[in-house]
Amino acid sequence: MTEFGVGTYTRNIIRALGRLDRENEYFLLGPQHKVEEIGTLPQNFQCIPIAPPDTARGYFDTHAVVKRLGCDLVHVPHLFWLPRRLPCPYVVTVHDMLEHMYRAYNGSGTRKWLHFQLTRRVLKHAARIFAVSNFTKSEVQKLFAIDPGKIEVIYNAIDPRFLTGHSSEADRQFLAERYQVNYPFVLYAGRISPHKNVVRIIEAFAALKAELAKHDLYPDLKLIIIGDELSKHPDLRRTVVRGGVQNDVRFMGFVPIEVLRIFYDVAKVFVFPSLYEGFGLPPLEAMAHGTPVLTSNTSSIPEVVGNAAVLVNPENLFEMMRALQRVLLDQPLREKLRQAGYEQVKKFSWDLSVAKVLASYREVAQS
Repeated sequence: MTEFGVGTYTRNIIRALGRLDRENEYFLLGPQHKVEEIGTLPQNFQCIPIAPPDTARGYFDTHAVVKRLGCDLVHVPHLFWLPRRLPCPYVVTVHDMLEHMYRAYNGSGTRKWLHFQLTRRVLKHAARIFAVSNFTKSEVQKLFAIDPGKIEVIYNAIDPRFLTGHSSEADRQFLAERYQVNYPFVLYAGRISPHKNVVRIIEAFAALKAELAKHDLYPDLKLIIIGDELSKHPDLRRTVVRGGVQNDVRFMGFVPIEVLRIFYDVAKVFVFPSLYEGFGLPPLEAMAHGTPVLTSNTSSIPEVVGNAAVLVNPENLFEMMRALQRVLLDQPLREKLRQAGYEQVKKFSWDLSVAKVLASYREVAQS
């Protein structure tokens, strides 16, 4: 299954550390099966199975193991609100501030206040904070009044499996036989949650179909949504019915990366109008396959995609619809986006990012 977000980050950081550092000793704390997903690592990496870190037992296990092993430094790969009482310095990666955005948090006032205060304590006590974008760095500074000098921007990068070249004829045949996909389509891939704006994608697609029908263009165009299981999101099905596109929208659930790369490669347009991203990997994954990208002009996304995508106001579905139509029909624009996308992807590399991580490890451990 494709896993979006922190799991992807953690696996790729560890793999790159394995390539770049054969000197320091690394202990990977967590469930055994999660460590096995990373693959073969050099001998200076050792798995220490403990309960999941977000449980009470995992919290105490972490403290006990770090103390017993005499660790010089702990890297917490995502922001966690429970303060870390560790016997050595720690660094923490911040992917986004979504939990603290007013639209995303539904807890009581007291719980929200406590969550905020404990999160701030985690950040204040961290020896170094890795922000995945300048946007995320500015959010951390603004919300928690953290000294910008201890926040380092270290970008994410795409999984190397998306860099293995274009799909073959056999790949396309596989898509046709296994998934019955043999028509042009617009693609969305990512989590399905309110800030991902998937409802507006469906609404914009329904408007696009109506506009194309006036000119007898792309009569068999579909929208394919790859992400969470549809059963968890009944509002999406209602939006499909309301837009009259029941026969034109397909929900695929999760697919393996090896299959997702074929979908990226074959798609006419990749659409990603998220309302909020700390980084946002899927547009870069699509660009690696030469697929034109339409995405948001908000949060970190312009920083990540540069001039290699068409940017729209994600809250304006008609702007989104017109941009989709333009990207579909304007061949010179499609070629320009294709070439710019290839160049943009080259700016992000796990090896480059982890070289910065390693330099920070050394600074913190020595100090």
